[in-house]
Amino acid sequence: MAHDHTHAHDDKHDHGQSHDHAHGHSHNHDHAHSHGHDHGGDENNAARIGIAALLTGSFMGIELAGGLITGSLALVADAGHMLSDFGSLALAWIGFRMARRPPDSRRTFGFRRFPVLAAFVNGLTLFAIAVWIVYEAIMRLSDPRTIEPVLMTWIAVAGLAVNIASFFVLHGADRDNLNVRGALLHVIGDLLGSVAAIAAGLIIMSTGWIQADPILSVLVALIILRSAWAVTAQSAHILLEGAPTNISLDKVTHDLVDHVEGVLDVHHAHLWSLDGRRSMMTLHARIANSAEGPAIVARIKTRLRDAHGVGHATVEIEGDDCAGTDCS
Repeated sequence: MAHDHTHAHDDKHDHGQSHDHAHGHSHNHDHAHSHGHDHGGDENNAARIGIAALLTGSFMGIELAGGLITGSLALVADAGHMLSDFGSLALAWIGFRMARRPPDSRRTFGFRRFPVLAAFVNGLTLFAIAVWIVYEAIMRLSDPRTIEPVLMTWIAVAGLAVNIASFFVLHGADRDNLNVRGALLHVIGDLLGSVAAIAAGLIIMSTGWIQADPILSVLVALIILRSAWAVTAQSAHILLEGAPTNISLDKVTHDLVDHVEGVLDVHHAHLWSLDGRRSMMTLHARIANSAEGPAIVARIKTRLRDAHGVGHATVEIEGDDCAGTDCS
């Protein structure tokens, strides 16, 4: 039977693609992208992450040296976390810069997903640091080392001040951005690490119980692991083309049938997020014979955008026969 396929793309990038098939199919491509890049917000995010990276990197060496001089694992652990933070924040800053690069024929969405990849790497780095801290703490519990608590405490206080400054710098950025959230988690972990180092120093000064240093280091490691799991799981979900957590694919497809006149069935639907903020979808829609394809496509796109926040949709319209093998 005759097929009526209308592929609708309405693209602000104006790719200018047209397809003509001479075997009884009518294809009309009308591709709608509404990316809403919000360059102003990304500029603010990039600037704040850059400032936080400078603050963290400038103090990292001081804290590491202080940890080695005083013999404090808590300080060394916090310095290691700061090293990871500096690298992660620098990578996040690069990610925002890369995301500004325009699409080309090989990367049709440009580098919009680079910040998600950076967040994933940051999460894996946090896992590695936490495991190292736990291992070192176990070694020190079995073989305690001499610690200079006064200098250790003062260095930890200075580190806390740096981390608080970084936190407030990042707090003014867009916290819905996955890369910003990953950076905030790093800084919060650092902040708690500094608090743990201060507590360990005060305990050692008042009681002489040096085991407080490795024990509190393990506490910091557990906090780091929790943060690592959150950012790694979410970024991995996006990289695996998982559906956005705030949108149900089944609800979307049923909603289109219920609210878009002329749509009889929606199938072969795929829903994902480009970067954690921009939701995208492709679908096949079977329509009534009396319905007009272009008008149906426009209504589907409007419904997806207004009711579900899907800003980019590719819609294939089908008549009596389905072009795929997975039709309802």
